[in-house]
Formats: sequence, structure tokens, C-alpha cells
Amino acid sequence: MLRVFRVAAPLVLLCAAPAVAQGAGADAASASADIRPQPIDLSAFAKRSPFSHTRLSPNGKVVVTKAVVDGGHYVALIDPADNKLIRRYSVGGGNEIKWVRWAGNNKLLVSLTATGQVFGDEMQFSRLTLVELDTGNMQVLGEKYRTIEGDNLVHVADDGSFALVAIQRTIYDYPSVVRYELTKGGETDIVQRPIEGVWTWVADDAGVVRLGMGYHHRALRIYYRDTANDKFRLIEKIKEGEFEEKFWDVSQIVSGSSQGYVLREGESGRVGLYLYDLSTREPIETVYEHPEYDLDGVIWRDDKPLGVYYTDDRDRVHWFDPEYDKLYQALGSALGEEEVWVASRAEDDSRMIVWAGGAADPGAYYTFTPAEKRLDLFMELRPQIDETQLAKPRPVTYTARDGTKIRAYLTLPRGREAKDLPLVILPHGGPYGVRDKLDYNSEVQVLANRGYAVLQPNFRGSGGYGEAFFELGTGQIGRAMQDDLDDAMDWAVKEGIASKDRVCVVGSSYGGYAALWSVIRNPERYRCAASFAGVTDWDLMLKYDRRFFSRDAGKKWAQRVEGEEEFDLDTVSPYRLAGTLSRPVLVAHGKLDSNVPISQFNKFKNAAKNAPVVPVELVFEDEGHGFDKPENEQKWYEALLDFLAQHNPAD
Repeated sequence: MLRVFRVAAPLVLLCAAPAVAQGAGADAASASADIRPQPIDLSAFAKRSPFSHTRLSPNGKVVVTKAVVDGGHYVALIDPADNKLIRRYSVGGGNEIKWVRWAGNNKLLVSLTATGQVFGDEMQFSRLTLVELDTGNMQVLGEKYRTIEGDNLVHVADDGSFALVAIQRTIYDYPSVVRYELTKGGETDIVQRPIEGVWTWVADDAGVVRLGMGYHHRALRIYYRDTANDKFRLIEKIKEGEFEEKFWDVSQIVSGSSQGYVLREGESGRVGLYLYDLSTREPIETVYEHPEYDLDGVIWRDDKPLGVYYTDDRDRVHWFDPEYDKLYQALGSALGEEEVWVASRAEDDSRMIVWAGGAADPGAYYTFTPAEKRLDLFMELRPQIDETQLAKPRPVTYTARDGTKIRAYLTLPRGREAKDLPLVILPHGGPYGVRDKLDYNSEVQVLANRGYAVLQPNFRGSGGYGEAFFELGTGQIGRAMQDDLDDAMDWAVKEGIASKDRVCVVGSSYGGYAALWSVIRNPERYRCAASFAGVTDWDLMLKYDRRFFSRDAGKKWAQRVEGEEEFDLDTVSPYRLAGTLSRPVLVAHGKLDSNVPISQFNKFKNAAKNAPVVPVELVFEDEGHGFDKPENEQKWYEALLDFLAQHNPAD
């Protein structure tokens, strides 16, 4: 049986952080669900571990992690034996770390992003930096290439000798593939020139670029070659409306053969894993297809599938190797959490980094040493939260007005009768292909802790429920997708959970749009709305998005949003009717947002300045499409709760 040991001071390396042990909090929370908790300080929800993107070296001797301290981004190396800092590297002001990964045992590849301007508009640029641990040398890869996107890894050699990276030079170019020798002053060669329409390049496990694919002129085009000496040939051009497999993702190509593992939609409309002959694009065998849910990804070991991920109400895995299934069962029993995942492991499995948590527990990382059957606390993700005080979400299903079944997640405030409660509907962002699930959400817990019931509907167009449900969302922004939110409210009221006179909508990104549209379209239903980074003008948003797409991809995205060719998006854009606003609204935005630009906020603000009810405005000067700084996240929670307390009080 595994034994759990918790170290006294986990990862107090770059800044002070209290060590509050987070373990089997879900059971304790359930046992005391009838006790009304004290309000948790909002700083605890906003305070997070400074560490993320934690990865073990292949030999298991060093952990690399991204660290954010006082706004600065660092690469930190940690000894997993005692959690002590070995070394840290600064990436310089204005740069942010997107991810970190190992290239052998002594080299790191670090993805950096920075904000720049293209034709007067801000956008993010990315590039790769090589860090050599033996010498401490840091160098930007591909400095001679001016790129917009320069961090799209295609392949990394096991010994860390070279990497293949797909780079996009300008907004007008398709990606080419560059081979970088991973050493100081190493050679840089373009090994694959762009092919019109190809956005995705795939290499085999020997590092040979073998396949390219992308949508072009309303068709999915797939280019393939057998060896490095062959020319790419178009093996398939499938026009829209002529093919069923609208999802096609080559996950792994077997070197020395024409076989490859592909995630694609099967006859059931679900995404499954298949082994294909790529030269003929003919299936060889079905590796795994879940009867109800799309597969999200594949776990690889020695270039073969070890397991596949899918999501029902929470993330799951189907193992092909029963020994790994036993390992996860043992870890789950030892840690007593709803979910346990091996986040990183040594090549010989001598050491692993394990995450454990759940919908009512932000979770923690542990170091697992199998030979010693030992688990040590490595770091907590929300170190100041006592998870025994959190509320536990649960899945519910309701029927929309057209008969569509909608899955949603309901979180009830603890210590209150589930009757005539104030309700916050919290739609997710995206909107297409994105979904909510049973995982920890600080905003949900903040609202529940203050006495609100929270309902998160996976409205039509959400991901994970198959192609038919996804397609129900085409052209339904502001229409049937919004009906699904209204129907969620009706369900909660009919069940007696919510009072029909005490409902507000809160959301971010697309969810922010849906919140604004709810009180404009149906002011008789809702008391108020709060939007962070919400879209307010769909025509303007689509024009902005086209800068990041090829012409064909831009058209495809516009068709998804508009649906009908002649549909006027102004009729579902909040700015258009902002002057009629009759319900209280909180609108917030990050000035550095490159996903939904601040111009969306400004357009709504200007349109609503003479409305019967003028919006409450909040601008974050140093934030983008989310919160990097805990103090800003806390400020948002404070503003949101003050707004709700005034317009839809919990008591």
C-alpha cells in the first residue's frame, strides 16, 4: 500500500507561501454541507502557486517549472528529492513563458510570447529559446527568421540533438518547417517550404516530416510522402458536404511505414482513435472509440498509444495497459481525490509528478517514487484555500425548448436550503468546441461561498458531445444558443432551486457576450449581468479575427458564426441595442487583450452612455484575456460581488 508523506515547506523558493495541506477535501466538504461556511477571503481564491508547467527530466533527477514572481517570468529548476531550487533563469522584461519542455536531460526548450504591433494593431508573437544547463547558455532559435509564430514544435529528438519547428513568418504566410540543431551556434535549415493551405505539419518518430494538412478553398487537403526523399503529393481533397469525417488529426506516424494513428470522427459521429494507411487514407483498424463521448487526446509511450483521454462529466482515461490502470487506482486510493493524473514521469518510471484534486479542491502536485511507495507534497495550486469549506458541483440535465438535452453543472451554496436561491448562470467561453466539466473553478466557488447557486450550461455548439450537438450551434449565437441559457433558468426555477426574480448572468469572453445579450434580449428575465472581455460587435470581431486566419479559415469561421449567408450579425450584437439597456450591467476588460480587443469594450461603452441604465465599467490596464496578476483577479471578484450584492443580494 502506498504511504503519503507531506513535506513541511513545499516549494517556498522564490516567494513566501503558506503550506496548507490539500487532500481529501471533497469528503469533508460533503460531510458538512449543511453547515454554512464563513466567507473565504477573496485573496485566497486569487492567490495561486507561482509555479506551473511542471515537467520531470527524462532521467527523473530535475524538475523544470515556469515561475511567475512579481510579474516576472522565470524558468526554475528544482531538485525533486528535497524540493530545493537548483537554479532559475529570467526571460527578460516584456516576455512571458507559454510552456517549457525537456530536450534530453541537459537542454530545455522555452516558448516565449511578447506583444507587438502589426499595422498598428497589437498581437502576440512567439519564439523558442534554447537553454543549455551544462553551460547556462540561453539563445533564441531562428533569430534570422522574422516570425509571428515561431514555437510550434513538430518534433524533438530523444537525445536533444535537434528540433523541428513550424514557423509562420507573416500573417500572409503558411507555415514552413525549420530544423534547429540544439547547441550554441547550431545550424538552422528549412526542411519544408510552405504549401498553400497547409497549417499543420506532422513528422514521424524519426524526425522526418511526412504529412501536412489544412482547409483550403472549402476543402480539407491532405499531403503525404513515404520518405524524406519523396515529394509531397495530395492524397485527399475532401470538399465540405462531401465527407463525414469533419475532424481529422494525425497524432503519430510510425517511422519506416505508411501507418499512422489518427483521431477522427467515426460513423457514430464521435471522435475515436484509428490506425490508418496514410498513403491510401484507408483505415486498418479501430483502436478505440467511446460509445458516448469524443476522445480528447492520446497518451504515448515508445511511440505507441498507452491510453486515450475523454470527458464525460470530468476527465477520464481508458488504458490499453492494465498495469497503468492499476497504478492510477492505487494513487487514487492513496490520495483520496476525485481525479488523479500523472503529469510527468521519468523514462524508466523511477519518479513521477502526480496531480490530485477535484471539482471542490484546486488540487496539489506530489512527487511519487514507486520503488519506495512514497508520495511527497510538491506544491499546492491554491495554497491559501481550505478546500473543506468549498461547495461541490454536481451534473444535471435539462431539456431545451426544441427537445435538445443539455448537460449542465449546478453548484449550491452550503448551509442553505436549495429553495428559491439567488442564481447566477455562468456560460463558458469559446463558444464552439469548448465545454465546462466537473473541475475546480475559482469563480464558481467565490459565488457559492457568498450564497449564490451557480449553473454552468453546456449549450449547443459545446465540445465533447459529438458532431451533431456541435453542429446545432452553427449560426445560433444570440439565438438558439441563448435560448439554452434561458431554458437553464426555467429548469432551475421549475425545480424550485432558484427564484425567478433573482437571476443574473455572468461570463467571460463568449460568456461575457451571452451575459450582455441576456439582459438586452430578455430584460424581463434577468436582474443584472456581468461581462469580462465580452464580444459586443460580431461584425467587428470577425474582421479582427481574419488577421489571424488564412482567407479560407477566416471564411470557415465566419460561416460557423453567421450560419445563414445573409444573416445580419448586428441583430445579435449588444452594442446595437446598448442604448436601450434597462438592467444593471458590469462590463470589464483587459487593455492588453489580444483575443477580444479593448475596442469591443469601448464600442459598447460609447453606445450605452445615454442608456436608461448606464453600465458600471472596469478596465485592467495590465491584463489581457484573463488574469496574470492575483491582485487583479481579486479586484474582479470584489467588483463582481459588490455589483451582485447591490443588484441581486444573496441574503
